[in-house]
Amino acid sequence: MPRSKAGPHLRRKHNSILKLTKGQKGTRHRLWRKGHEAMLHSLYYSYRDRRARARQFRALWIARINAAARLSGLSYSKFISGLKLVSVVIDRKVLADIAVHDPSGFAQLVKVAKEARA
Repeated sequence: MPRSKAGPHLRRKHNSILKLTKGQKGTRHRLWRKGHEAMLHSLYYSYRDRRARARQFRALWIARINAAARLSGLSYSKFISGLKLVSVVIDRKVLADIAVHDPSGFAQLVKVAKEARA
């Protein structure tokens, strides 16, 4: 019985991988084995860096909230604990946006947090 080869199926598989490496330099977008390695690395990096980006944004939001809270005479930790005492549930992304775009509204939140801690 003759040997069955992958034939067109394997070519389609290779082409689909090489399509994912479009834009890579050198042999990484031409050769199957190098392209496959590049594709695996790129998928790993994208997964890892999505999580890193989330951490970086949270750090940015906290820095913005801290700066705005300190202008009103309250540290970040005391501001957040004051909001939790009065059950104000606003995430840090929204708090940072309020701090940047609506300073008077943020000042009212700081006032509420101060009263709760007093």
